[in-house]
Amino acid sequence: MGKKKGTLFVVSGSSGSGKGTVIGELLNISDKFCYSVSATTREPREGEVDGVNYFFVSRERFEALIESGEMLEYAEYCDNLYGTPKSFVYSQLEKGISVLLEIEVKGAMQIKEKMPEATLIFVTPPSFAALRKRLYDRGTESTEVIEKRLKIALEEINHVKDYDYIIVNNDNEAIKAAEDIILISEGKYNKYTDARQIIKDFIN
Repeated sequence: MGKKKGTLFVVSGSSGSGKGTVIGELLNISDKFCYSVSATTREPREGEVDGVNYFFVSRERFEALIESGEMLEYAEYCDNLYGTPKSFVYSQLEKGISVLLEIEVKGAMQIKEKMPEATLIFVTPPSFAALRKRLYDRGTESTEVIEKRLKIALEEINHVKDYDYIIVNNDNEAIKAAEDIILISEGKYNKYTDARQIIKDFIN
């Protein structure tokens, strides 16, 4: 009997949802997962390291990777390209290691089409007001960029119905959310989530 392949977990959510923190906590408390570093054309934020947070590449280099078929998925978000180099993902899954992808909705839908066996998880704050506060309190971006991210968040929340699981990250409860993902991986996460109610609560 061959070695069991790993599972691909796609984690999405608006900027400020806490998905990055959730993944960080998950990697701290479990050795069952590895993180797939995405490529992006955006400039690094303070403290970000190339090859750790993202592979920071030029738009020309990114487009060349698309052309050569080396991107598992890609999307443009806030005027920058983001995508997943596929060689690392495939190699880890073959080794029996589960892979975490932190990607936007458009990319997640590409993954769902190409790899229907992947598990899609959407992380969201409890409300739009909570998201707005988190983004402004973070203080890392201009008002123009924040408002653009908020507009996108309102569009993305309507896609929660396309995900297998929805985790409402109340007040950045990253550890609890990470534990939920571990339960999902073990087939023990039975919480019923009504996507319609999540959308209603978020918008109101």
